[in-house]
Amino acid sequence: MSEILFLEYPKCSTCRKARTWLEQQGIAFADRHIVEQQPSAAELRDWQQRSGLPLRRFFNTSGMKYRELGLAAKLPGMSEEEQLALLATDGMLVKRPLLVTESAVIPGFREESWRAALGR
Repeated sequence: MSEILFLEYPKCSTCRKARTWLEQQGIAFADRHIVEQQPSAAELRDWQQRSGLPLRRFFNTSGMKYRELGLAAKLPGMSEEEQLALLATDGMLVKRPLLVTESAVIPGFREESWRAALGR
């Protein structure tokens, strides 16, 4: 299998849980701090298309930044390009952790989804 990319915010408890799970499964991965190396709009577009999920699933809707910006009310009136550009401005807006493999892109950690994507 090609390289697995794991995007995380190290202070996030769900990210720590996902990292521990990957390590316990013996899965090698490249780690990326989602705030220090935020995803570009092009990466996000590619990942969203590959995931088959609506773009809204890539927003961290429980985050402070999301609430501060009032995005629940604003996103429906924004184009997909505007949403991608906004997501690319701040890694704290992106749902995390984010697992990117050759065949799957999964925002958030659900063990059963990750297990299926990684053939475990």
